[in-house]
Amino acid sequence: MTTDTIVTSPTRSVFEASRTALGALILRDLVVLRKTFREFVLRTLIQPFLLCFVFLFVFPKIGQAVGGGGTAASIAFATVLVPGVVGITIMFQGVQSIALTMAQEFGFTREIEDRVQAPCPIWLVAISKVLSGAAQGLIAAAIVFPIASVVHAAGVKADVSLHWLIILTLVPLACVTMAGLGLILGTSFEPRNIGLMFGFIILPITFLGGTYYPWTHLAPVKIGGFHWLQTLVLINPLVYVNEGMRAAFTNAPHMHLYVVYPVMIGFCVAFLSLGLRNFRRRVLS
Repeated sequence: MTTDTIVTSPTRSVFEASRTALGALILRDLVVLRKTFREFVLRTLIQPFLLCFVFLFVFPKIGQAVGGGGTAASIAFATVLVPGVVGITIMFQGVQSIALTMAQEFGFTREIEDRVQAPCPIWLVAISKVLSGAAQGLIAAAIVFPIASVVHAAGVKADVSLHWLIILTLVPLACVTMAGLGLILGTSFEPRNIGLMFGFIILPITFLGGTYYPWTHLAPVKIGGFHWLQTLVLINPLVYVNEGMRAAFTNAPHMHLYVVYPVMIGFCVAFLSLGLRNFRRRVLS
């Protein structure tokens, strides 16, 4: 009598399976991005281009005072605006690529269920969305910055100076942080309430995020001796993103980096923690 020996191949560990699934989820998003790259570029460029075109080209041409009037003031305003445009581009990319998409996937069709069937923990599916959104934010920043730097009237060019150590560390951190914000918004709002999200959250963050002015210029706005507005906007993550962009792309005065980095890391951890909790709750509900 012979005995047949059954040889079984070793199964993959949970870590290896999760890593493979995570890579596949991110790759899927990047493939979709590649197929719709033209729309992505147009969507990314419209708002930053219009901001720079109106403030840095049209206003100087028609004699409208920008930054207090005069060529020097216009250059100073351009130096403030260009990195601010990069900052709001990163923020809007996080909202558009994650929050809007996720609000639809959690809607009536429940498309998110296709994702969570992947052989990996639920939280890893959310992380894949964040990483994909952060990658799109990096691409958007790389597209917008050169455009924002060259769209201006004669003599109103921003004083650009690249600081690569800050660029290579702060820009990716900003992209992940804004993607985390997109995760929170996408798991907190129903599709029918997207208008409320933009009206009550995105617009205040944008206009009070230091896109058009440095944070230090808010000091004159006070009641008595209390700088109430300068203090209030410290809860706005876009303030730290824009101040960091000014440190990365210009020599303009900015908030101290020993404040920017820790606060942005804190926002990133808080956004991811809350977003992952909301994601799990929405998936299992």
